[in-house]
Amino acid sequence: MLYPLKFKSIFKEKIWGGDKIKSILQQDISPLSQCGEAWKISAIEPESSIVCNGFLKNNTLNELIEIYMGDLVGEKVFEQFGYEFPLLIKFIDAHNDLSVQVHPDDALARKKHQPNGKTEMWYIMDAEPGSRLNIGFNQPMNKQLLQKHIADNTIEDVLHYVPVKAGDAVFIPSGKVHAIGKGILLTEIQQSSDITYRLYDYNRRDKDGNLRDLHVADALDAIHYDETNNELVHYAKTPNQTNNIVHTPFFVTNFMEFNKPVEKVYADIDSFIIYICLSGKAEITYPEGKESIQTGECILIPASIEDAIFIPEPQCRLLETYIP
Repeated sequence: MLYPLKFKSIFKEKIWGGDKIKSILQQDISPLSQCGEAWKISAIEPESSIVCNGFLKNNTLNELIEIYMGDLVGEKVFEQFGYEFPLLIKFIDAHNDLSVQVHPDDALARKKHQPNGKTEMWYIMDAEPGSRLNIGFNQPMNKQLLQKHIADNTIEDVLHYVPVKAGDAVFIPSGKVHAIGKGILLTEIQQSSDITYRLYDYNRRDKDGNLRDLHVADALDAIHYDETNNELVHYAKTPNQTNNIVHTPFFVTNFMEFNKPVEKVYADIDSFIIYICLSGKAEITYPEGKESIQTGECILIPASIEDAIFIPEPQCRLLETYIP
């Protein structure tokens, strides 16, 4: 019988990483000194997440999909994606600015022999004063004009910046130019893809003194120049209810903040559900048992579990995400 699954984190050292995944999210990042990313749920080989609880401990997510198929991911999800798990869940700690980048859509990714593109969203967990994100451009843009700004080293002049604080949410469709600014800790929910085209990287050098690779030609082809919605997502934060943040063909993400038990019924979803704990702790009771979740943890509820009750200890804030 399947049960709520937890996975070992996959920590990644990055030139721009910091220590908030350790200090705020209480993760043991050793032996890394500056951790930029913690992959919480991944099926991207060779880094398929490994179960760390229950009788399926030490099995990978990809192995479980091969065995349990629709019982794990949902029948409709399995029909659509087969043995490919459709999401990647990360924490990102930007101690310094990340590169200005763009991700391809599905059509372009497949043209370049990748299984799918990358649409994503961010939820800001912590932001230092003055923190900001780049979302798109601050003026109408086309390929030729952008090429000129790149050649003139003036691309920063045409980027649209948005100040952010904890609790803000951002939707980044494929083809949207974006960058995470320094001082931000966030969780990222995205299509299962690791394709990134760097457009600009502040002429930054790596630890060996080399300029970092850019992918300008690919990026220029991937940008959706007519996509001009560059603002934060506005969403309700009603306590003890499920509040929708984004509803896309790729994933649905909701926000939950509760200080009393919340019952969830999954019969109509026909998808796995992932919970990301932003703060606090909760006990999850389901028909066959119980599990817990606390700050910095993620848990995957298999599609075969039809209902659960979340009991806060004494309060908890979660993101809930699944395939529509």
